[in-house]
Amino acid sequence: MDENKKKLVTILVPAYNEEEVLNMLYDRLQKLMDENEGYDFEVLLVNDGSKDKTFQIMQELREKDKRVCYLNLSRNYGKETAMIAGLDYCKGDCVVIIDADLQDPPELIPEMLKYWEEGYDDVYAKRKSRDGETWLKKFTSKMYYKVLQAFTRIEIQKDTGDFRLLDRRCIEALKSIRETQRYTKGLFSWIGYNKKEILYARDPRAAGQTKWNYRNLINLSIDGITSFTTSPLRWAALLGVLVSLVGFIYMIFIIIKTIATGVDVPGYASTMVVILFLGGIQLIFLGVIGEYLGRAFNETKHRPLYFIDRYNEEKETNRDLNK
Repeated sequence: MDENKKKLVTILVPAYNEEEVLNMLYDRLQKLMDENEGYDFEVLLVNDGSKDKTFQIMQELREKDKRVCYLNLSRNYGKETAMIAGLDYCKGDCVVIIDADLQDPPELIPEMLKYWEEGYDDVYAKRKSRDGETWLKKFTSKMYYKVLQAFTRIEIQKDTGDFRLLDRRCIEALKSIRETQRYTKGLFSWIGYNKKEILYARDPRAAGQTKWNYRNLINLSIDGITSFTTSPLRWAALLGVLVSLVGFIYMIFIIIKTIATGVDVPGYASTMVVILFLGGIQLIFLGVIGEYLGRAFNETKHRPLYFIDRYNEEKETNRDLNK
């Protein structure tokens, strides 16, 4: 390898309906790239089936600056899939994943690069403040990470998003995992390697509206738990044993009471309470089992994770990237 050759840094930006912020993002990235002359840069914009002018702006940025590349997915697949598509196409010696909304400051990238040069493989940014987010979102996020950590033995990175630098060997590790139900935040922890935490204050969105409503966040939470751990199945089995034990003890109590005092007139209220309680428990367990069964069903199809409409100016044939 030529020692004088600059290392290539890919800045990966998944985007969905971000027409209001893309130009602002590019202005800050351009300044960053121009000031850090010790590296070559590639900005890889992934359009996740946007319905506004996001893709058009990406094309315009490509015409203005050839360091900008774009990847246009054939439809909206979701951010998790958009990220693995970007990792499949990135060319850098390392990749920095950053959202388009500028809540994560690009100016933190040089500090990430410094730690990368020191030998760290995964330099992730941890939020010390979350401006622009409601107390309910902060509270539910905190509780979710507590629940997820309780279900798994792998240490989960709390108050972190996708804003991080990954070395090429981390990129290759993530590319080898072709799960259809992806929870990338868990996979970052699962692959291991040498990690470094840096703290930062998260800014409000520069413009536009967040795409993460509570329904999407709930779906992501369920994906995270069911794709990252099978503990809910174990807890369901343990709770089933406990309920059965309580039911058995109550049955013995009824038998002894009937022998001792005679036949008692059954009460409607108590009967309905027991039926509804046991029925509710059974439906919850069926739902948990169904979540895992549905994910197993999807994995057995072996469908490609995504299809590409266009990579830069050329139409893509999807010949070998979805294995």
